[in-house]
Amino acid sequence: MSGLRFLRQIFEAQIWVSSRFDRIFLPAEYKVDGNSSFDAEFIEPFLHCHATVIDVGSGKRPALAYGRKTSLKLNVIGFDVSRSELNAAPPGCYDSTICADVTKFVGQETADLAICSALLEHVPDVDNALRGIASMLKPGGIALVFVPCRNTLFARLNLLLPQTLKRKLLYSLDPDHAPKVLGFRAYYDRCTPRKIVLLAKRNGLLLKKIRLYFYTGYFEFFTPLHLLWRLWQVAYRTLVNSEAAESFSMALQKVEPPESSVKSF
Repeated sequence: MSGLRFLRQIFEAQIWVSSRFDRIFLPAEYKVDGNSSFDAEFIEPFLHCHATVIDVGSGKRPALAYGRKTSLKLNVIGFDVSRSELNAAPPGCYDSTICADVTKFVGQETADLAICSALLEHVPDVDNALRGIASMLKPGGIALVFVPCRNTLFARLNLLLPQTLKRKLLYSLDPDHAPKVLGFRAYYDRCTPRKIVLLAKRNGLLLKKIRLYFYTGYFEFFTPLHLLWRLWQVAYRTLVNSEAAESFSMALQKVEPPESSVKSF
């Protein structure tokens, strides 16, 4: 037990040093947390009273807490491929649920808002997933998506390493953070800002708002790796600009008819 406590103290010290480096040497935009920004700058501004909201892929962790839902009198529909995930959600957070594969789903255009946070990287066909999301929305409805980018170092490692090896490495290096990182298999199919915009347009969803993020905490627990990652990130951004984002948020508005002129990749 004392050995584990000592190891945790080492990790905490390195996280402090990594964070200190970022504060001193990097612009403020390199420390913006995408998850927090997505809620404050995307979900909150688009919520309105009596809206019908489809929470796509949140499962047991709804994007909207019960109090927030009831205060705005929202009708929230939980949508997930796993029935057990939906059943594990806090009571009252969903008014109804749909258990289906978003890449094969055809909706009835009843929702004002679709929230999709950290889901698209886990589906093997993002084109069909966006088509499914678009089918949920009324014309003029909004899809809010938060997506980890395929081009990041962590995403590349995630794609290369076997799941069992990733699990062993992460639990041995950082047991507290590992459960948050490991979960459903990730594909990162065309998960870059440019390609998501093009795929969305092809499915009748036009970009209304976007924000790019250049921060994740995956390597903070090991300062030498964190510093190398930050140097690489800054250099890579000078070459590819927005495609170097660690993650990004988008608000996409449904239009009619769908844009069918965008070619396949």
